[in-house]
Amino acid sequence: MIIDVHSHTPQFRGAVPEERRLIGPAWRPDRAVSSVYNWDDYLQQQAPADKTIVFGVAWHPGERTGGVNGPDEPSDMPGNVNDKTAAFASAYPERLIGFMSLHPHDPHALDEFERARGDLGLRGIKMGANYQNFHPLESRALAIYERAQSYRLPILFHQGTSPVRNAPIRYAHPLLMDEVAMRYPDLKIIMAHLGHPWTVDAAVVVRKHPNVYADISGLFYRPFGFYEAMIKATEWNVLDKLLFASDFPVTTATETFDNLRTVNDIVEGTNFPRVPEDKLEAIIYRDSLALLGLS
Repeated sequence: MIIDVHSHTPQFRGAVPEERRLIGPAWRPDRAVSSVYNWDDYLQQQAPADKTIVFGVAWHPGERTGGVNGPDEPSDMPGNVNDKTAAFASAYPERLIGFMSLHPHDPHALDEFERARGDLGLRGIKMGANYQNFHPLESRALAIYERAQSYRLPILFHQGTSPVRNAPIRYAHPLLMDEVAMRYPDLKIIMAHLGHPWTVDAAVVVRKHPNVYADISGLFYRPFGFYEAMIKATEWNVLDKLLFASDFPVTTATETFDNLRTVNDIVEGTNFPRVPEDKLEAIIYRDSLALLGLS
């Protein structure tokens, strides 16, 4: 079984208006990416993944919309970002697991936690401190982590850089996750993108904490950086804690496992070390849901 732990909720249930089929060139250096898509696009392009975790981003406190590249994309799906995710995930329960998104500066964040967990059936949390512009160690964020730990809900954090100009990169540094994990040792944490470009920092945090993992989304389209990240994970002995992930629609599941299998090609004919092929294959078929308590 292939489990993709990182994808984004479509903004449209039905047809996407032609004028909304936008291209977001900042997100990938090798090709343009459509930033607006619908349920059918998602299901077709993610077909190789047997199960996928899906979520939106609560860009602002009390977010009423929320898209892939920003909060201002229109949608034909009513409600807030968690309603949209729940509607999509509940329509395809055999394929999708929905995560909520919470903003610590929302005075009703913990009420929304309970609504999303209970009424909507969302099974984890997505947070991006840089996108949401909060410090990961501020008290309002800690209250969410504490609640998540008590209910055994995993949190996937955006980690590393971003092309969004008003998203403070320092809030997404992997070393901050070390401090979160020390305070909440039973909280399951997924660090997205292996913390790129600080992949060795992410690797040592994963190595240190039993309940901290990293996903491999959004790495392969910088081939040497991808190889370097996987070698760092090899040398720090954390390949067994890396989770398969695509970051759809920025990439697809197929692109991700195809490039994972060829990560060593860039050093062909050299004496550079190789990432063990059996370990690469294990990432693709890892039972991430069991590791995260979501089986």
